[in-house]
Amino acid sequence: MLALRLIPVLLVCALSASAGYPADAVVSRMRTAPSFAEAVSELDRGYARFVEDIITLTEIPAPPFQEDARGAAFMRMLAEAGLQSVERDGEGNVMGIRKGAGGPLVAISAHLDTVFPLGTDVTVRRRGTRLSAPGIADNSQSLAMLLAIARAMDAAGIQTSSDILFVGTVGEEGPGSLRGVRHLLTKGRYRNGISAFVSIDGAGRGNVIVTGAVGSERHRVTFSGPGGHSYGSFGLVNPAHALGGAIQRLSALEVPGEPKTTYNVGRVGGGTSVNSIPSEAWMEVDLRSEAPEALAELVARFQRAMEQAATDENRARSTAQGPITVDVELLATRPGGRTPVASRLVETTAAVTRAMGRTPTFTVSSTDANLPMSLGIPAITIDSGVFGGRAHSPDEWIDVDRQASFSGLERALLTVVSVAGMK
Repeated sequence: MLALRLIPVLLVCALSASAGYPADAVVSRMRTAPSFAEAVSELDRGYARFVEDIITLTEIPAPPFQEDARGAAFMRMLAEAGLQSVERDGEGNVMGIRKGAGGPLVAISAHLDTVFPLGTDVTVRRRGTRLSAPGIADNSQSLAMLLAIARAMDAAGIQTSSDILFVGTVGEEGPGSLRGVRHLLTKGRYRNGISAFVSIDGAGRGNVIVTGAVGSERHRVTFSGPGGHSYGSFGLVNPAHALGGAIQRLSALEVPGEPKTTYNVGRVGGGTSVNSIPSEAWMEVDLRSEAPEALAELVARFQRAMEQAATDENRARSTAQGPITVDVELLATRPGGRTPVASRLVETTAAVTRAMGRTPTFTVSSTDANLPMSLGIPAITIDSGVFGGRAHSPDEWIDVDRQASFSGLERALLTVVSVAGMK
């Protein structure tokens, strides 16, 4: 999911005002080329199909680890869009190649999964140009955008210097922990060949460029003890008390505002009844930072705080039936990283955004681009340019008004052909 934080304003303004970058001239030439104009015309002719694809994909449930049905449909749609070597890899990613002149491979991706559990009603409700359904903005409309781009390039006969890999990834959301893109870049057949990575994720105004990756670790902390009757065993160590002390210690940690670093207790549980000392109490904690070193420091302090909370409870009450122990389990991790704003990929995408009449907004977030950034592969995430809202809620929506949304399609197409090098 695209959850954004702006890079400092001075940097944004400085870059946005720099219309003299060579990338601007290159993008301008591509945008005025006859073949690109024909591709844009094809996008326009195929706009109704783009909307139909959004609806079709949205109405196929795709919770994390259960993306197979949507993946199978998307695989058929990639093949129908004219891509070659269409396949599903060992992790469930769906992909196909559009051949170029054999230059360094460029990947363009959108994620297949949603945050909603199986059984959620994903029927698309339409009111005028507004479409509403769980997962429609995050991220069915981006998947449909990949299909529209592939069809438009094929219809216009656009040739590129680089081969382009179109990918629908699994496991981008929540517990998926980027498992799809992780497999793609570390174990998949293209793991050593991708030279640039562009992800499309979430609704927006067509101006967002994610250049920084927020790293995160998610932990389950479990305090265990002997338990007992609330009255008869009163005075024994209590895992719930240790948990309370741990939360208090965590909440007292000071973290930097720059780089932005955060912590959160998201879930708590344990115990069997109100009149029993629990034998177990647990919580799930989310730790994040824009800087890998700041995240590592926060994780170390968090772990020390958990250990100290167990020690405090063992000192405060009787351990005659056994002490409090604590287990800190790593549930998921997302690496951090950054693509320099002076890189060719970012400069090109910024030039594309300016060519579309938008001011580029450079941000940090947590998306599929985290993984390639952490590996040193130039990577960005852009918003779709299709306006919407209420992401991750049952009434998630997008507005597919052609006049408002079409520039998002054109921006994505221009980004792909500019990065891949239209011949």
